[in-house]
Amino acid sequence: MIDLTIYEDRLERTVQRARERNIIIPTFKQMRRPELIPDSITRQLNDVGLWDLNPLNLFRITWRNQPMERGGGFGGVNYLELPPALTGVRARIFLLVGKWFPTGAHKVGAAFSCLVPRLVTGQFDPTTQKAVWPSTGNYCRGGAYDSHLLACESIAILPEGMSQERFDWLASVAGETIKTAGSESNVKEIFDKCWELRRSGQDLMIFNQFDEFGNYLWHHQVTGPAIEDVFRQIAGPNDRFRGVALTTGSAGTIASGDYLKQQFPHSKTVASEALQCPTLLSNGFGAHRIEGIGDKHVPWVHNVKATDMVVAIDDAASMALIRLFNEPAGAEYLVQQGVSSQVVSQLPLLGISGAANLLSAIKFAKYYELTENDVVATVATDSIDLYRSRLRELEESEGPFGPVEAAVTYHRYLLGESTDNLLELSYQDRKRIHNLKYYTWVEQQGKSYEEIQAQWYDDDYWTNIPAQVDEIDRLIEAFNARVGLLA
Repeated sequence: MIDLTIYEDRLERTVQRARERNIIIPTFKQMRRPELIPDSITRQLNDVGLWDLNPLNLFRITWRNQPMERGGGFGGVNYLELPPALTGVRARIFLLVGKWFPTGAHKVGAAFSCLVPRLVTGQFDPTTQKAVWPSTGNYCRGGAYDSHLLACESIAILPEGMSQERFDWLASVAGETIKTAGSESNVKEIFDKCWELRRSGQDLMIFNQFDEFGNYLWHHQVTGPAIEDVFRQIAGPNDRFRGVALTTGSAGTIASGDYLKQQFPHSKTVASEALQCPTLLSNGFGAHRIEGIGDKHVPWVHNVKATDMVVAIDDAASMALIRLFNEPAGAEYLVQQGVSSQVVSQLPLLGISGAANLLSAIKFAKYYELTENDVVATVATDSIDLYRSRLRELEESEGPFGPVEAAVTYHRYLLGESTDNLLELSYQDRKRIHNLKYYTWVEQQGKSYEEIQAQWYDDDYWTNIPAQVDEIDRLIEAFNARVGLLA
């Protein structure tokens, strides 16, 4: 469970800092249903850019922002449904769109949810402590963003091999950026740096998305309901919600699957990873290019027992798709194949992991032979805006992307996506994956044997986390009342 012990002396200093910085904290109810946000705040957002370092943008930590870079209020969930002409399957596949969050990725929500319980209890003191954000990219950007608003020092940790756009943005926002060796698969190096910082004697707090249950809570309480709302909006009378397919990464987003199983008992949760690093599929390891899904371990916050399938996606497929979706020849070819120009114009809303998520959903639909009455959900964490440097690198290494390359990519990676590198999980398969947590979390990171056993055998372990959301909202409301800005 999330620790909600209150430290009054530090809490008073935090309240004062929030007052000085004009900070009002949104509740989980407001992130889920922004129509609950006070009109006075909504009106002020008309003059605020989506990426502005403005505390009002804390209220834009929601899937329901109007898709505008400046101004705009709230509306329906931002999503994109992809037609069979693109996916090659009869099933209806839609993606939640993460571009329309502050920082351009939904990870700002997970970072905020890890920070807020410690902020409103006084466990974290922004006037004296540094906030440390270990990540493979977008999460540390969200954490640095939140820290900047609080005027507290921050340290962003991410592998040196991540896209240049991430480092360029962090240079202007984060107090310090630490580059660790390797790329997407090198998560242990990030954890090692965290231990080094702990031993340095600095007054800091580490918000590790891989073991912080705020990450799980935000996606359970905000992303899951957003997926449910889209389904209920688009579903016909005979349509069935079949499940959600997601690259695991920190395993926060996959918590939405736990929520969706409560609403749709036959729903399945599909965990996806890179074929070049098939940790869940076959205890494998390696390096890959699907940015945003750090691996070679099983995150502490992954409820493996509720996961139904594991699939692995070739990183070459994801890299090829971002070219197909963003190069002029790709757009032209897709229109020739019957994909509407309106859909084609929105495909840049998918970043590299979004392309992997789409392929995971296609695998899922093909394996279960889903029909036009079956609906599958996934997520576009970020957009191509964070990977344009990768497009330039691909052109330099692979050459121009013309009509032939577009045809090959479309037929090989979309229509040709197969059900290989896939495992429907039995009870023992799930337990095998869960047991992998021991080596990272108990042996290396100091978790207890009793808790890893509780994650598997205690039926209340995972339901106790979302059960805390009302108490956290009450603490947020009490905090805002003490700050006094709403009045």
